[in-house]
Amino acid sequence: MNTNKNEKFNATTESTDGTITVVLSGELDLSVAPEFRLMMKPIVEDSNHDLIINLKNLKYIDSTGIGILLSILKARHGMGSQFLVEDVPSQIQKLFDMTGISKFFATKENS
Repeated sequence: MNTNKNEKFNATTESTDGTITVVLSGELDLSVAPEFRLMMKPIVEDSNHDLIINLKNLKYIDSTGIGILLSILKARHGMGSQFLVEDVPSQIQKLFDMTGISKFFATKENS
């Protein structure tokens, strides 16, 4: 059992020039999944804006969090709307690579 206090999950949105960026920080896991799904629903369904998820400050993601990202990808693809993931930390990129999902996420490189 993990007795350490988890780093609180937070998601903030920024909107610029037809793009909505959702910046994630902390730990995206089962405990915060329902609230994150609820928050993301109207953003994902907005086909008038491109969607970027920034993972720069994300410390941890579990299978539930990965499932949410995949469901966003599927929904956006079905709508023909842009979805990118940017600033993936190395430990999370390794997880994406190990699970084979890296190939599904288009990434945006920041200068």
